[in-house]
Amino acid sequence: MDLGLTNRVYVLTGASRGLGYATAEALVSSGARVVLTARDAVAVTSAADRLGGPAHAVGVAADLSDPGLPERLTATAHDTFGRLDGALVSVGGPPLGSAATVTDEQWRSSFETIFLGTVRMARTVAATLTDGGAIGLVLSASAREPLVGLGISNGLRPGLAGVAKDMAAEYGPRGVRVVGLLPGRILTDRNAQLFAASGDPEQARAAAEAEIPLRRLGAPAEFGRVAAFVLSPAASYLTGITLPVDGGALRGL
Repeated sequence: MDLGLTNRVYVLTGASRGLGYATAEALVSSGARVVLTARDAVAVTSAADRLGGPAHAVGVAADLSDPGLPERLTATAHDTFGRLDGALVSVGGPPLGSAATVTDEQWRSSFETIFLGTVRMARTVAATLTDGGAIGLVLSASAREPLVGLGISNGLRPGLAGVAKDMAAEYGPRGVRVVGLLPGRILTDRNAQLFAASGDPEQARAAAEAEIPLRRLGAPAEFGRVAAFVLSPAASYLTGITLPVDGGALRGL
């Protein structure tokens, strides 16, 4: 199936590795061009090079908490590729710990990056999009079901799911779509960190896989293909939903 991505342009945050990079890879392989951002300048430059370099991808080193970043990225997309068709807003996981044990500073810092940074990016990009534009917010299964030891995520991700729903209604009349994506146990550095924190990574991974109907962790590329579809014109009647990409782990209807 042709996703209609040829020559379309997308901004992706947190995209030097993991789910953001996997999505960029899927987009570029289908003919799109991308502007990547991440905090590590070397990593984001390397990621852009792996995707084919300036003709296909450019990297921008920045932090999502920077208020000026959204306008900088939208300008980079227009200046480099002449247009912007959407964005994937992804941010790294917050500090580990229950909601009652993490500090005020950890809450405040996470809110600035994960919540406000995401909202700011989405609304800035949406303001520049025309009919057919799309924004994907990478959230977490914690938006539907609290996860043990991830209190900040349990607090912030459901709020972002509500933001995605609200923005879908706000921008829908202009033909701009907004979708929340809920990755489950995908084999990323973040999940490796969570397994390691248990004290027995192999046992923690086995336990996690036993809870997944497909009985395995997902690969980043499997998430990337779903996200690329959601951002593409092929998903033109898909908006305002939260879409799990979790191998069936979430059991709610």
